[in-house]
Amino acid sequence: MNEEYRPEYKKKSIRSFVIRAGRMTDGQKKAFDTYWPVYGASLFDGPLEPEQAFGRSAPQVLEIGFGMGDSLREMAENEPDKDFIGIEVHPPGVGRLIYTAGEAGVRNLKVYMADATDVLDDCIADNSLTRLQIYFPDPWHKKKHHKRRIVQPDFVQKIRRKLKTGGVLHLATDWENYAEHMKEVMDAAEGYKNTQADGSFAPRPAYRPITKFEKRGEKLGHGVWDLVYEKIGER
Repeated sequence: MNEEYRPEYKKKSIRSFVIRAGRMTDGQKKAFDTYWPVYGASLFDGPLEPEQAFGRSAPQVLEIGFGMGDSLREMAENEPDKDFIGIEVHPPGVGRLIYTAGEAGVRNLKVYMADATDVLDDCIADNSLTRLQIYFPDPWHKKKHHKRRIVQPDFVQKIRRKLKTGGVLHLATDWENYAEHMKEVMDAAEGYKNTQADGSFAPRPAYRPITKFEKRGEKLGHGVWDLVYEKIGER
């Protein structure tokens, strides 16, 4: 992988992801040259200043691990009243997102190619997000790898600090075991409440697009589980 396309991160002991280089297309490489100056944000620039980044003050939505970015771009197009921040460590996905966003003329989007924990710590203000979403994170199937799952008690508290009161954390997975794990973590998490009155999984909110991957899974009889939890107050 070209050095200039490497993700940014600070050293730490346990990661929730593995760098998979992947082969970047010429289009993705060109996208970095053309569109990174428009959409790119650096971990090392410190706190994100929304009015400077987006030219306005609007509700902020952050997605961790947007993959190839199609659903994030679609949400940014469908919700022009909100500003979207995406975090992803895999350069091909970042390249695809910024290319398709640029071609579509999307203006309410900024992208970090960096570790999510680092970005939350150094760049995102407390009590600033209307919604934080994590869709189809790596389930880390083997029990010995469960510590690598991104949805853990400490991490959801880090997220809670970044959400406004009344803001929501929206999780989705197509692995039932991970869905149960996430629900267990969230039900025990201080300062959150399930938006479903009966404490169940949520129907897919209209704002979350159905991905091609999800459509394929549905045809094969695979389930998808959504969880939406609201921040209810400060410590």
